[in-house]
Amino acid sequence: MGIDEAGRGPVIGPMVYGACIICSKRNNELKEMGFADSKTLTEEKREVLFERIKESNVLGWLVEVLSAKQLSGSMLQRAPYNLNAISHDTAIGMIRKVLAANFNLKKVFVDTVGDPERYESKLSSLFPSIEFAVRKKADSLFPVVSAASICAKVTRDRCVRDWQFKETGVSFSTDYGSGYPSEPQVFGYPDLVRFSWSTTKKIIETQGESFEWEADEMEEDQSQSKINGFFTTQAGWLQMF
Repeated sequence: MGIDEAGRGPVIGPMVYGACIICSKRNNELKEMGFADSKTLTEEKREVLFERIKESNVLGWLVEVLSAKQLSGSMLQRAPYNLNAISHDTAIGMIRKVLAANFNLKKVFVDTVGDPERYESKLSSLFPSIEFAVRKKADSLFPVVSAASICAKVTRDRCVRDWQFKETGVSFSTDYGSGYPSEPQVFGYPDLVRFSWSTTKKIIETQGESFEWEADEMEEDQSQSKINGFFTTQAGWLQMF
């Protein structure tokens, strides 16, 4: 099983976790199918590969979509549920779903969040019967993680592209890119925007208003907080093979 995410850093849209599952004896077939780190592929190529994953009879797949509203609500609550903890718990939840679906899971490859050794130790303690490999840039090292990254990236791109605004009476431009600082940003502050991000805070302050936020800007090396409430992810799809 490979696990990867898309949309950790952007101020707009959801963070999406993707997973792919394949029989270990057929793992080499992933290279032949053309899987690579989703960030190195064009949007058109990712779409083609995602459809190939869905049609495959050798791959299982799953995605979890965490909306901007969910992320902001968790990070801005009185006892903040930080992004690293959210990321870890989402990956753990996906592993549990696959095990509950009666997959004989033996190896899991994960793109790291925070220190890879501590993350790997945490996963191993929770699932002692599974062999874990937690690595930086795992999506470029392991084809099964590359496939997972494509599931996550394509799902997130579709969420942002096809977003239906709940806010009425206001006209929103759809020329907002994918939410990274290097891309054009248009803020009307609908619930597509992550209010807990420093980017949002800075833009509000430059418009003449100052606010105190309960959560500080996230840091990669910040310590993991305990879960202090329920956090519900939106279930994706699990395809058996």
